[in-house]
Amino acid sequence: MNIPDSPQHPEINNTLSELTLLYQFSNTMLSTIRLNKLTHLILTAITAPSSNLFERAILFLRNEKTNVLQGMVAVNRQLSEVLQIVGGHDALGSRWDISDEIIAQQRSAEFCLQVRLTRIEIDSVCPLMHHIISERSLCHSDETLCQQCQTCHFVRPLCGGPFAAAPLVSRETTIGMIVVDNPDSGREITSDNLHFLQLFANQAGMAIENSMLYNRIEDANINLRDARERLLHGERLAAIGEMAANLAHELKNPLITIGGFAGRLLKSLPAETREHQYVDTIVSEVSRLEKMLAEILAFSRKPTICFNACDLEEIIHDCLASCATAFEEYSIKASFSTDIPPWTVSGDAHQLKQVFLNLILNACDAMQEGGQLTVALEKAPLGNKTVIVTVEDTGGGIPKEMLPQIFNPFFTTKHHGTGLGLAIANRIILNHFGSIEAHNTGHGAVFIIRLPLAENAD
Repeated sequence: MNIPDSPQHPEINNTLSELTLLYQFSNTMLSTIRLNKLTHLILTAITAPSSNLFERAILFLRNEKTNVLQGMVAVNRQLSEVLQIVGGHDALGSRWDISDEIIAQQRSAEFCLQVRLTRIEIDSVCPLMHHIISERSLCHSDETLCQQCQTCHFVRPLCGGPFAAAPLVSRETTIGMIVVDNPDSGREITSDNLHFLQLFANQAGMAIENSMLYNRIEDANINLRDARERLLHGERLAAIGEMAANLAHELKNPLITIGGFAGRLLKSLPAETREHQYVDTIVSEVSRLEKMLAEILAFSRKPTICFNACDLEEIIHDCLASCATAFEEYSIKASFSTDIPPWTVSGDAHQLKQVFLNLILNACDAMQEGGQLTVALEKAPLGNKTVIVTVEDTGGGIPKEMLPQIFNPFFTTKHHGTGLGLAIANRIILNHFGSIEAHNTGHGAVFIIRLPLAENAD
């Protein structure tokens, strides 16, 4: 629809041209819900040579969390000439568009990068900010308000010359502002320009708010879908865990019988015979399977903790005594150091012993050619009522890429491991309101366990 000019009524022509341009702007802003593309379209449209309004435009959006106006994008006329017309040359039926390549060029421009680094405090004493944010009214730098202002450290340095700023308002809330100027020609910003800018900013504010709301709904849907998938995955894992527990329970009894009879047979066979070697292999493999099934049952069973006063120093001494044979077999030197007691924690002594036994035996497996095991017991600094236990070895450490996964169930670096030992240890420590972490040192690995001291421990 082309609107003919009427030389007898220039004011009517200007009004029709303005309304036609606004309609074309509206079509353009309704063409996308992508916030990034929408902001570029808004600034490109208002600075395009075809609109003949302004030569440069800057967009700020409000960050509710930090309470600042954050620079988002800036576009000048040189980067607006690539605006594409979609839908023919009929102004009322067409809209503008830009490609992703042009958006990338606009974002990488030096002035745009400068704007994106700009943050304007909303609560600053700048009267321009008060005008834009609180009164939600357009501001022109030629006004007395800006001429007498000595506090502007934000917009004026970016623009340099005369500029105008219009609030982006949606639902009675200022969500940002558009700043425009004419840096190339120095052309005056007329009252007609300001009037059009106000109308345009009203449309842009609603379009940006709709895009933000859509993105929030889309993010909420994605989070909801992810939560549903995690729930279904958890239900499947729970079903698999229950099946594994039942299977382990059913396999354990016949394995005990096989192991018992194989042990008796082993005692009756001469040590030098081939049959003795075969039966010895059966006994060791049955023992390994029994241990694996016991760990699977322990991991799948809901843990029950009987909280009592436990002496950590005594628990660790018992663990070191239990591993004395392994120390001797692998030529490992073990040392244990403590600060001044007490080391009383509230927990289950049997489960805590299981944790430290697992860590010490893992260290022994890593030092089968000898090494140094160091266990230390100390209190956290600064009066924190927390006990720290470190178990350090010289076994070469854990591969860096595997370190984040070692507490995951069924993840193991051993050839015959189940991958449940550290997962069970981690769960026990978490159930005791503590934490466990692992690091590599220069010669090996160190496990650090933190547990809260009992209330009555001094």
